Amino acid sequence: MIRRPVMIQRDMDMEDRPIAHLVQEASQYRSQVYIEIDNKKINAKSIMGMMSLSLIKGTNITIVAEGEDESAAVSGVEKFLKNEE
Repeated sequence: MIRRPVMIQRDMDMEDRPIAHLVQEASQYRSQVYIEIDNKKINAKSIMGMMSLSLIKGTNITIVAEGEDESAAVSGVEKFLKNEE
C-alpha cells in the first residue's frame, strides 16, 4: 500500500468536469485507489463518491493505492491533481 499526501493544484471548477477526468485517471489502474480527506476515505473510481467530496484548489488530501500497479496509480493521480499531465 502506498499513501501520498498531495495538495490539489488543479482548478476543480465543475464546468471543466475535473471530477470525471479524475475518476477516468484512477480507473485505468488495476489497483484500488482512494482519496482521503477530512476523515473520509472515498473510492477514486466512484464518480458519485468523488462528487461527494469538497475537492478545491489548495486542499490537502492523501492518495492511497493498493495493488499490482499501486505506484503508477498514485503517481498518475498525483500528476492529475497537480496539473502536471
